[in-house]
Amino acid sequence: MSVKTGQAHVVVLTGGPGCVQYLERDEISPLNYRAWYPEPRGVGRSGGGPHTMEEAIADLEGIREAVRIDTWIVVGHSWGCDLGVRYAVEHPETVTALIGIAGRGPQRDRTWSEAYEAGKAGEPVVDIGWVPEVHAALSDSFTAWIHQPDLWRGLAACAVPMHFIAAGDDIRPSWPLAQLATLVPRGRLSTVPGVPHDFWFTHPEVWTKTVTDACADLGASTSGDAGIPA
Repeated sequence: MSVKTGQAHVVVLTGGPGCVQYLERDEISPLNYRAWYPEPRGVGRSGGGPHTMEEAIADLEGIREAVRIDTWIVVGHSWGCDLGVRYAVEHPETVTALIGIAGRGPQRDRTWSEAYEAGKAGEPVVDIGWVPEVHAALSDSFTAWIHQPDLWRGLAACAVPMHFIAAGDDIRPSWPLAQLATLVPRGRLSTVPGVPHDFWFTHPEVWTKTVTDACADLGASTSGDAGIPA
């Protein structure tokens, strides 16, 4: 597949964990960027099975190296936001910027979970395939990650630009995203009003504009890398 000279690359991570790649749709791809849509091990078109966050990040690096990309912007939705944060912290040399949309953040807070459970019945239903065994393994690995003693030190030292985006009508509280945006040196937080968690599905035009604008803004904030669209 051809790539325009100077065109920036974006890798798009979906939620779950353990969901199929539900964001690989032409109508919601970021405009003027070359987008890549990996699926987790053991899910959809990918071989393998249950795995850890460390292995998921190694897979992303393996894909990047295989297609000969030096750096790329990471766009992560829901769980993909959380995986993207860890990816940026551990590989700042290859992640130009992170756009994290409607993530959970590195927490297992009881009040957050209670708010989520209380609102589930009223959330728009989106039918997304997932693999329970992969979900369970990655959830356990996420818990181990957020319990690491150097977690917050690593986040506070990460110079990768990070734009966290909350969905205004999401049943998931956005305060963990606000904390991350304040903690990381080049973080920011914005909210898309009037949209639910899966607004890629319910409001595709809003999603496309949100992601495209965020990529362009973060690309303009970096210099000498692949973060500038053609």
